[in-house]
Amino acid sequence: MLSQPQIAAELAARQQNFSLPRALYCDPGVYQADLEQIWYKEWLFALPTAALQKAGDYQTVQVGAFPVIVVKGGDGRVRAFHNVCRHRGQRLCSKTAGNTPKLVCPYHQWTYELDGKLLFARDMGEDFDAGKYGLKRVHCVDLGGVIYICLAEVPPPIADLAKAAAAYLAPSGLADAKVAFTSTIVEKGNWKLVIENNRECYHCGGSHPSLCRTYSDNPKMTAMDGPDSASADILAHWKRCEEAGLPSRFVNHPDYQWRLARIPLLNHAESYTMSTKAAVARRMGTMPFNDAGSLLMFHYPNTWNHFLPDHAITFRILPISPTETEVTTTWLVHKDAVEGVDYDLKTLTEVWMATNDEDRQVVEENQCGILSPAYEPGPYSPVQEEGVAQFVDWYCATMAARLPAGAPLAAE
Repeated sequence: MLSQPQIAAELAARQQNFSLPRALYCDPGVYQADLEQIWYKEWLFALPTAALQKAGDYQTVQVGAFPVIVVKGGDGRVRAFHNVCRHRGQRLCSKTAGNTPKLVCPYHQWTYELDGKLLFARDMGEDFDAGKYGLKRVHCVDLGGVIYICLAEVPPPIADLAKAAAAYLAPSGLADAKVAFTSTIVEKGNWKLVIENNRECYHCGGSHPSLCRTYSDNPKMTAMDGPDSASADILAHWKRCEEAGLPSRFVNHPDYQWRLARIPLLNHAESYTMSTKAAVARRMGTMPFNDAGSLLMFHYPNTWNHFLPDHAITFRILPISPTETEVTTTWLVHKDAVEGVDYDLKTLTEVWMATNDEDRQVVEENQCGILSPAYEPGPYSPVQEEGVAQFVDWYCATMAARLPAGAPLAAE
């Protein structure tokens, strides 16, 4: 298990535009450092707002050692709390999702309002001050239909992302969406390998026959340089979409931690379907035409998303261990779309269900190879893997800046 100085040395010695050293993909000390320096400090995508339709709807999220509950209050506001009772530490909600009028600890029935206030604690004595024992809050924001949380005491700035997301997501009308389907799988690979695999389509032609019916493997679809630097077909697509009221041009954080851009699908395809036609008869929000392509949104360390005219797909990753990552995919449709009438669930989900499983196999085989003592970092393609290099640069710079020299890792 590497110490923090050893991890810092690995980062300093890594070769630019090459994959990372073996330890950074599988060492338990690196995994713990990743949790402490990235996952416990950055804003994380938790769930689409549409997953919480009414008061009392909740979802639980496990971020490393921290169980978190995200719940919709009676006032319509979504909040997040540490999923830990203030009495003796029992986890309040053990299910992945549900609905509850109050948050009640199953151990001794301490009862909390949906805003975290302690309402009831039996036989605690006359001097007991319930006001001191409300649930511990987790920072929580709604960015135009996607909920983000942050475990840090003082979260990093999010205003620029919030402004961009609100504008770009507005036409999708996520406030008027509902969850059609959710899938969760575990990939036996380090979380960085899951992100790296997503940041390139070098592998798409050989791995994703269903997706490649509609999604271009043009590397500039996943790695762009600015709002005017795309290829002619993408620039034409942006112009057409923007004239119809759809923000589309590439916008990004200075260090590429997040990015939004609307891309065309192949041959004016309408959606990620085997037929290339729309999967849902009722369009999302105010989308003006079926072939508006896909609005791509990613944010390190844990999400990428596709917002199409007929539906939206959100992806969330959460680390489980040095070599395991949970991937949750959620399909959203208009709230009035009726399954069996406006859409068929198999048609809606089959392309990405297949793609997710194909990516799982790729990541797991990648991890198996890296676990070999024979592995050594290999060079990235400057044409095909620019997006991977961007992510790896972000990861290395973030970790190097935060690792205190000579300090030991906190106990697991």
